[in-house]
Amino acid sequence: MNNSVSNTVRLLGAGLRALLVLTLVTGVIYPLVVTGIAQGLFNNQANGSEVKADGKVVGSSLIGQAYNLPLKKGEETPSPDLKWFQGRPQNGLGSNSVNTQYKLILSGATNRSGDNEELIQWVKDAKAAVIKDNSTADYTVKASEVPADAVTSSGSGLDPDISPEYADIQVHRIAEQNGLSVEQVRKLVDDHTEGRTLGFIGEPRVNVLELNIALKELAAKS
Repeated sequence: MNNSVSNTVRLLGAGLRALLVLTLVTGVIYPLVVTGIAQGLFNNQANGSEVKADGKVVGSSLIGQAYNLPLKKGEETPSPDLKWFQGRPQNGLGSNSVNTQYKLILSGATNRSGDNEELIQWVKDAKAAVIKDNSTADYTVKASEVPADAVTSSGSGLDPDISPEYADIQVHRIAEQNGLSVEQVRKLVDDHTEGRTLGFIGEPRVNVLELNIALKELAAKS
């Protein structure tokens, strides 16, 4: 009986030591090592790819933002603030209906097929709005010039980038709204256009948040 109790105590002791060692290694040492490596080698990515302006964090380079006017009485959706470059449509976004203590935006796609009537109407309406909003007294956007990313949302609904083609058709409107020359704004777009990753992955793109930060700085100097 005594041997049985002694063996049980030894087994419990060994199990407790194993638990403590594993907890220390997997719960403390490993997370600290991984966090240290991430902060040391990938500091920007580890902290959310933050974008700063005027010394403040204004967003993430990985998450698209909306540039809209304040919602007016009677409006269901706000109108775009046309002094800023606009990103892709955000039709896939939803709202939090479970924990209503917080006002959250849920990322997602529209989940509608290419021949869905509602999606087709969204695209038609978006195309008409892009043409109307970006046409100025001396520049008219043609329907054939409107790229796909100007009228369709991404899978997440929060794509931070637009194509150079979509940025280009906004240049005249941005220049007019901000009292800048077309050449100034076009150079701004060119300076913020990124090529394919490693030369062959993805497509050329323009980060809208970073472009608008540069636009704000340029407008302040003019």
